[in-house]
Amino acid sequence: MDDIQSLFVKNILRDAGSTLKDSGSAFAASNIALSKYWGKRDAALNLPVNSSLSVSLGDLGTRTEIRLADADSVQLNGTPVELTDGFAVRTLEFLKLFPMVGTHFDVRTENTIPTAAGLASSASGFAALVMALDDLAGWGLDKKKLSMLARLGSGSASRSVYNGFVQWNAGTSADGLDSYAEPLSSDWKDFRIGILELSKARKPVGSRDGMNRTVETSELYKSWPAQANRDIEIIRAAIEARDFPTLGKAAEHNALAMHATMMSAWPPLIYLQPESMVMIHKVQFARADGLEVYLTIDAGPNIKLLFLEENERAVVDVFQGLEVVKPFG
Repeated sequence: MDDIQSLFVKNILRDAGSTLKDSGSAFAASNIALSKYWGKRDAALNLPVNSSLSVSLGDLGTRTEIRLADADSVQLNGTPVELTDGFAVRTLEFLKLFPMVGTHFDVRTENTIPTAAGLASSASGFAALVMALDDLAGWGLDKKKLSMLARLGSGSASRSVYNGFVQWNAGTSADGLDSYAEPLSSDWKDFRIGILELSKARKPVGSRDGMNRTVETSELYKSWPAQANRDIEIIRAAIEARDFPTLGKAAEHNALAMHATMMSAWPPLIYLQPESMVMIHKVQFARADGLEVYLTIDAGPNIKLLFLEENERAVVDVFQGLEVVKPFG
């Protein structure tokens, strides 16, 4: 797998510049998929079975600074991380794909969202890491190539090199060069996301392992790609038309369908906690009472609400402790 990834990296960097600096830094916003990516057609190159579409989370994400060093070191939110910790292992293994930059690295990462709790910290993390590497090495890569490199660390990271609504194209080529994210032109000023942070704990099963288990063992997964392809077209058209109810229904349906495929895997993958189920019902009851609010959930227990500015006060009143994000400022 490493050889395949290394060859892919060399191909991307073939015509890149090289002006090494003392340090490189970058910020990447986390993103929430409205139409989910779940399942890979190629594990080594992180090529998805289906395309996906997301919206970024403003200033919630990851800032990373990277320097060349005599020995590897990793910090997360100002605290040194043991090199045997899963976060450090994934970070340093990814950096080994770029031997043309250096041998050892000092990596300092600040997350403004919980790590590995289903709020897409790996998406912003690997996007920020790739963009910081680009800054350090002076490659001068365009965002299409940065998206493809970030994809190797985390599929969703391909979308976090951009802000706003972003589509990650699944592609069909075996070499992975047609699988990258691109921004959508829409700028929906009154679109809101509300984050209900129900748990900061690390997930018991990471998204990568959970995805593999679902594809291998879930009977329900067989119908997932077709639904995902329908959903992304509905959501993209709804964005273009500013049709919020259609977007909300499709996003909620997509998220719950994805979790259904997980729960039908063996052993079952149940990322939702009792508090998650309470909030799912609360959203549905609020909507039945006339409040236009929908939900989406990634591979974790935390709930993200979708609503418009005109309903923000009412949504905040119903869902105490809600963190409201304005993706378009």
